[in-house]
Amino acid sequence: MITLISFIILLSILIFAHELGHFLAARIAGVGVLKFSLGFGPKIIGKKVGETEYVLSWIPLGGFVKLLGESGNEELSPEDEKRSFFKQAVWKRMLIVLAGPVFNFLLAILIFIIVLIYGLPGLTSDVGEVQKESAAFESGMNNGDKIISINGQKIIFWEDIRLIIAENKDKEMEVIVERGAGKKILSIKPRLSQSKNIFGEEVPSYLIGISPSGKTMIERRNPWDAILSSISKTWDISKLTVLSVIKMLEGVISPRTLGGPIFIAQVAGAQVKEGIIPFLLFMAVLSINLGVINLFPIPVLDGGHILFYLIEIVTRREISIKVKEMSQQIGFVILLMLMLFVIFIDIERLNFKVVNDIMKIFK
Repeated sequence: MITLISFIILLSILIFAHELGHFLAARIAGVGVLKFSLGFGPKIIGKKVGETEYVLSWIPLGGFVKLLGESGNEELSPEDEKRSFFKQAVWKRMLIVLAGPVFNFLLAILIFIIVLIYGLPGLTSDVGEVQKESAAFESGMNNGDKIISINGQKIIFWEDIRLIIAENKDKEMEVIVERGAGKKILSIKPRLSQSKNIFGEEVPSYLIGISPSGKTMIERRNPWDAILSSISKTWDISKLTVLSVIKMLEGVISPRTLGGPIFIAQVAGAQVKEGIIPFLLFMAVLSINLGVINLFPIPVLDGGHILFYLIEIVTRREISIKVKEMSQQIGFVILLMLMLFVIFIDIERLNFKVVNDIMKIFK
C-alpha cells in the first residue's frame, strides 16, 4: 500500500508540474485555457473561473491542460482565433510547449535547494587509505590523515578535494593535513590515470591515490550556495541522462537497465521507508529525467512539437495538420512499444517463470 500511494504521489507531482508549466506559459502568452485538470477520468469536483474549468479527477496520475484552438481544426470566432494556440506566432507556441520540461527542471532545482539547506550527510575529508606508490603516498600522506586545506582553500568534505584536484589536474598542490595533535604540509602532484565511470568505460582522470574513511557529517548550504549547487546538480544529471541514452544506443549499456512504472513504484516505496529526504531526492532525479525525455524529438512528446516549430521557422511555412497527426500516431506507437518493453522488464525483475521464459526469446 505504501508503494502504491508513494508512486501515485510521485507521478502526480511530476506530471502536474509539467502541465503547470504549459498552463502558466499559455496564460502569459495570452492563449485561452479551457481546462486545467488535476488527474484524469471522471471529475470529482470542478469549478469554472472565467473560461477555464479547474477540475479534480478520479485518476490521480498527473493532469492535463486543454488550450483554446490547440488542434488547429476547431471553428472559432474571430475574437477567439486571436487567443487560440494554433494562431500564435511559432516562437510563442514553442515557448508554451517548452515550459513543461522547464518546470520539471525547476521542480528538481527547488527540491535540491530545500534539501541542501536542510542538510545532507557528506563524507568528511578524513583519509581512509593511501594507495602505495601513488602521488599521495610518495608525498608522505598517511592513513588517518585529515585534509584541512589545499592551495589555501579550506577543506571540510571529500567532495571539496575532488573538485580542487579536477581544477588543478597535473599541477603541484600544497596540501595541509591534520595528523594527531599536529599538522603537516605536503606537496602533491596529481597524476593522469585511467579509471572507470558509471558506464564501465575507462576514462582519463587525475588522481592522487587516496580514498575516504567513510566518516560523515551533516552538510548544510546557505541559500545562495544551495541555489548554485542545485542548478549545477540538475545540469549534471540532465547530461548524464542524455549520455545514458546515447550509451544505450551504442550498446555500451543494456536497455534492460531501464525501469518502468513497477520499478519506479518499488523504488519510491523503498525511498519513503528510508525517509522524506531520500524520497524527495528520488523525485528530483525523476523530474529531471522526465524533463529531458520530453525534449527528445519524438512526435507526441514536447520535443517533437518543438522540432515541427523549428522546421516551420526554417521553411517559413506551416506543416500540414495531416502530417502532424500521422507523425504523432507513429510517435505514439513508438512510446507504447517502449512502455510495454519496460513493463516486461519490470515484470521480469519480479522473477515470474512464465514471463522469464517469454523474455528469453528477446535475449
